[in-house]
Amino acid sequence: MVAQFKPTWMISAIYNITPEQLNRAGIKTILTDLDNTLIAWNNPDGTPQLREWLALMNQHGIQVVVVSNNSAKRISHAVAALGLPFVSRALKPFTRGIRQAKRRYHLTNDDVVMIGDQLMTDIWAANHAHVRSILVKPLIETDKWDTRINRFFERFVMRRLLKIYPNLTWQEELR
Repeated sequence: MVAQFKPTWMISAIYNITPEQLNRAGIKTILTDLDNTLIAWNNPDGTPQLREWLALMNQHGIQVVVVSNNSAKRISHAVAALGLPFVSRALKPFTRGIRQAKRRYHLTNDDVVMIGDQLMTDIWAANHAHVRSILVKPLIETDKWDTRINRFFERFVMRRLLKIYPNLTWQEELR
């Protein structure tokens, strides 16, 4: 049962992921969560490091699509300056948002990776949508109230995952 929460990779930060690593894995498109993955949930403007990372992905032809449970209004405000396409109301942990992005951009399971900071939404959805996943550490340690509930349960799930999969460790890059 705990295997449904197992990420393909665990990378300490989204900014450590390079186009070369993605190309080696055959990944053409990144589906990414928004809050605490791409931007801090309480800082919708992002950082210069984010802009550099997005520019690098763009230069190498890797599309980045936000797949978030947030409303279209919230996401469009957050990504307006970044020029990113998005799927709102993704309903993660269900697969709706991932399936919608795959249809909209004509992607196969092998083309994409879902990146997120939560096992119980992002990783669970990716596994059930049959796409690879990358768990990243949250950008900041604080969360919205509803995410705090998930984090509580995730601690138990993560302990169990690490016991069953001892090779599952935080990395600095895709291997």
